Amino acid sequence: MSQPSVHVTAAEIARFAGVTRATVSNWRRRHPDFPGPVAGSEASPLYDLTAIRAWLKSRGQTPTVTPIEELRNLLRLRIGTPVATRLLPFVYATARLDSAEQAKLAKLTDNDLAIAATRAVTAHAADLPVTQGEDFGPDDAELLRAVLNGLLAEGGQAVLDVLAERELTDTHSIGAYRTPQPLADLMAQFLHTDNGSYPAIVFDPACGTGSLLEAAGRQGAIRLLGQDLLEVQALRSAVRLKIALPGRHTVIQAGDSIRADAFADLQADAVLCSPPFADRDRGHDTLIYDPRWTYGVPPRGESELAWVQHALAHLAPGGYAVLLLPPGTGFRSPGRSIRTELLKAGALRAVIALPPGIVVPLHIGLHLWVLRRPDQNPPTDSILMMDLSRQSDRRETIDWTSLTDTVLASWRSYLGDPAHFEPVPELARAVPVVELFGDNVDLTPVRHLHRTKLDPAEASRQARALLEQLHRSLGDFSAAIDAQSWADSETEGKTWRTATVSDLAKGGMLVVRRTVRDTSDTPLSEEHRTRPVLRSRDVATSSRATGVADEDRAAPPIVVETGDVLLPRVAAREQIACRVADEDDAGCLLGPNLTVLRVDPTRIDPWFLAGFLLSEENLVAATGLRQDVSLEPSRLKVPLLPLHEQHRYGRAFYNLNWLEHAARKARNLAFNTARTISDGLTRGALAPPDS
Repeated sequence: MSQPSVHVTAAEIARFAGVTRATVSNWRRRHPDFPGPVAGSEASPLYDLTAIRAWLKSRGQTPTVTPIEELRNLLRLRIGTPVATRLLPFVYATARLDSAEQAKLAKLTDNDLAIAATRAVTAHAADLPVTQGEDFGPDDAELLRAVLNGLLAEGGQAVLDVLAERELTDTHSIGAYRTPQPLADLMAQFLHTDNGSYPAIVFDPACGTGSLLEAAGRQGAIRLLGQDLLEVQALRSAVRLKIALPGRHTVIQAGDSIRADAFADLQADAVLCSPPFADRDRGHDTLIYDPRWTYGVPPRGESELAWVQHALAHLAPGGYAVLLLPPGTGFRSPGRSIRTELLKAGALRAVIALPPGIVVPLHIGLHLWVLRRPDQNPPTDSILMMDLSRQSDRRETIDWTSLTDTVLASWRSYLGDPAHFEPVPELARAVPVVELFGDNVDLTPVRHLHRTKLDPAEASRQARALLEQLHRSLGDFSAAIDAQSWADSETEGKTWRTATVSDLAKGGMLVVRRTVRDTSDTPLSEEHRTRPVLRSRDVATSSRATGVADEDRAAPPIVVETGDVLLPRVAAREQIACRVADEDDAGCLLGPNLTVLRVDPTRIDPWFLAGFLLSEENLVAATGLRQDVSLEPSRLKVPLLPLHEQHRYGRAFYNLNWLEHAARKARNLAFNTARTISDGLTRGALAPPDS
């Protein structure tokens, strides 16, 4: 049976070929043999990818894409088959090998590679869910080789992400979103006990990609157990955890946790879970008498309360569960009776409202519920309520370090002595359970955090101070604008000879180094343990280093130097940033998944390099139309200019960076000033001006 054709746009051809869209347009006009459109419209034509690849090959223009991009392109050619699911066990089997063995496999003939792959997968089939072994043939060799090259270039996690991205597209899955790592880390840290120990057995009944279990494993969990409805998610999670945490005992099962519980007799030490929302098809009628419903039968529209009780049922007495839930779980009328029973039993210990923009759906601030399975001890008469929903402007990146510290400090203080917890005005309060037994048993934190009376003199002082800061900031912004003076190039537009970053590296003009997450148990050296770590999000937000060496370990360890050009390896297109390290960055460790370009300053100006790396032409060629992209610097092009000309451009890019920084600072101050003064007006502490 012939394979269905894959259709691509002109922009995707440009990205695939490593050229601009203008070049693709020129090919279409000047070369009669260029493949014609096969679908789409006159304004937006679509082309057959196989034909495009053949045309490029015939002209000797085979694109120099990264191994990961090549794997993604080859997967696109295999339509209608669960090819990614077949390859995941191969990733597991070969990621365990050292790089020399992986390279040796990649050099085998097609037939020998297929035989070796079949043997490797069969040998490890018992380690993974939904895998009985695979029979690979010579036709699979190109894909198998692409997987091996991806492993050699970027490691197992990058390959896994590409395979799962394809398979979720094939299965038309919706709602399969990865829990962001900082949020997973925060949820996992709730499980630390007062004596510093960590639960040995952690269970996630909707484990998805395995991010919550991985976070628990890094905190100290020994046994990691999970289940997921989607076979590809279960398989991906198992492979990911076994690669990232080889010293842990990992068991992942595929299936519906609510209707076909694969761990029916499990009593775990802790549960972490980000369950699917609003799942109305969960077997409500057949599960009415299920013994898990200790606190009441979940109504048909309250699937989240089914997950809450499922988590509690799988805890040992006294064990904790942390679930990420939509805010409606805490106030919808049908769930009132179950919320009441949870409160009466002392099973609900905390509700924390998070800022919007953390996880899909981005416009809603989700809630963390911290639960504890009741034991022989009497229940507490309060629960901790925290409201961080207004702690962040959604236009800015979340400050995870501050958010995590704030949440955990209040939680540990409350856990240590609930009866004497010191409330934090408008942020955290131990709410007596009896206050919650209203008409609707509303557990929305903001409704229970009493606002303190605002002192008029203090409100006036804060308003004056913020206005003064804003005035100074606007002065800096105005100075940054005045510092710019732009003249036209007095030509039709300059063009230059260019070279790729890879070419510059071969010529000794710079060195390219990359980091990945360090999953080893090797202790950090004294030299590195106390250094702050520059994370990807620090680069994206122009923040100072927020990472901690023990938590943000990267391999190899790289100490940042002044003048280093830093790039994240994965970023949303609108958040792609390039940073030139300054004196404050120097001495920090480079975090995981970053690339550093260390230039020879006698040959390359770092600000010149940073500015041209993020040119529109480079971004289009590197990212195409994808919104979440892997950025491979080696393919990016830079003009070949004398050093004195580089310095001119470098100063211009530096000034633009200063302008952007001043604008960001002024905007943040304007937002905070307006919010503070508005708050003072609405609470009666400030009066409006007379005119």
